[in-house]
Amino acid sequence: MSVIIKDVEKKSPAAKAGIKAGDTLVSLNDNIIMDVLDYRFYQNNEKIIAEIINSKNKIKKVKIKKGEFDEIGLQFDTYLMDEKRSCKNKCVFCFIDQLPKGLRDSLYFKDDDSRLSFLFGNYITLTNITEHEIERIINMHISPINISVHTTNPELRVKMMTNKNAGKVLEVMRRFNDAGIKMNSQLVLCPGLNDGDELRRSLNDLLELENMECIAAVPVGLTKYRDGLSKLEPFNKDTATQVLEIIDEYALKSVQKYGDRRIYGSDEFYLLSGKEIPEAEFYGDFLQLENGVGLWSILKSEAIDAITDIEQNFTDRHISIATGVAAYPLLKNIANLCEQKCSGLKCDVFAIKNDFFGEKITVAGLVTATDIYNQLKDKDLGEALFIPSSMLRAEGDMFLDSITVEELSQKLKIKIIPIDNDGYALVNAITNG
Repeated sequence: MSVIIKDVEKKSPAAKAGIKAGDTLVSLNDNIIMDVLDYRFYQNNEKIIAEIINSKNKIKKVKIKKGEFDEIGLQFDTYLMDEKRSCKNKCVFCFIDQLPKGLRDSLYFKDDDSRLSFLFGNYITLTNITEHEIERIINMHISPINISVHTTNPELRVKMMTNKNAGKVLEVMRRFNDAGIKMNSQLVLCPGLNDGDELRRSLNDLLELENMECIAAVPVGLTKYRDGLSKLEPFNKDTATQVLEIIDEYALKSVQKYGDRRIYGSDEFYLLSGKEIPEAEFYGDFLQLENGVGLWSILKSEAIDAITDIEQNFTDRHISIATGVAAYPLLKNIANLCEQKCSGLKCDVFAIKNDFFGEKITVAGLVTATDIYNQLKDKDLGEALFIPSSMLRAEGDMFLDSITVEELSQKLKIKIIPIDNDGYALVNAITNG
């Protein structure tokens, strides 16, 4: 395979070597370039011979000199240098299958790309990975790899993911482990399927992998759009408590074996069970924030530190915060503490019920502009409305229902300010403007 070069950065090593936009990159130091991982790995040399096909369809070899870890300076049509690889599973709990019609096309794409796991922390299932990709990960020592495991029971995993290759996950993970590849795993738990004794089996198997850095258990998310899909029940207080008890049981085994916990339940399990969410120190290096593990605790810890540093003052200010039902108690408490420190500050916090996807969905990241507007249109929101940036796509401009921040701002007639999941930034926004 070869890749067309879209552009060459000015004054870059590639430009100095005479490579031009429109040329085709074939290999670096005789290593065929298939995609971004090959390109990034094989460019890490001070002396490179690049095989190029120029615009006249002539093959030439170009010498490039640079610092060992400097970029060559080539740009391609896509970051991956080819198309993203889609998921071929039909998981019984797949959230994308539960989306309503009419959303933007990108939301219906199921990513399952091992390259994105390494580059951006995406989670992959390993059901569609090729032997070439497995060997490349091992040979290049691409680490860590984030894996959606769900269960280590081969027959159950095949059933849950509707993919005959799903049962091989532990075999591949053992190969990675033996090669020293670090891994993180997630278990999306469904009551009656992969919790209980099946969860014990999975945790026992995963703890045998010394290079498994962190295991996160999260509850299945169920929208109201499940017509024609497998019947699944949500977790309740009792079943969520049982999950946390099993997690604690095997976390203790992890501590005894490795000296650290490694196994965590997501914040949502604590909220469902009614158990107090642990303090920030409990979560170590916070390796699974993207799975909602420790988000509550780190935000709380940062916010309290930030509030402690505030000197008592007066500010004549009224602002509002919109968040999901799950995070409401924490944000309400932070707002109250800010008001106590800043006389004259009024900070209203609104829990947005998820009518769009269904009331079982309580996380802030799945709140839509439609629900915010419908529930806040008649409220006095003050001078600004803060929202978690997790409500927006990566570009930071649009909600899940394809309404932009600017459009919602105009409809509500108020300035809307997205805030990252950072307690210091949140407190600063509330108290300083």
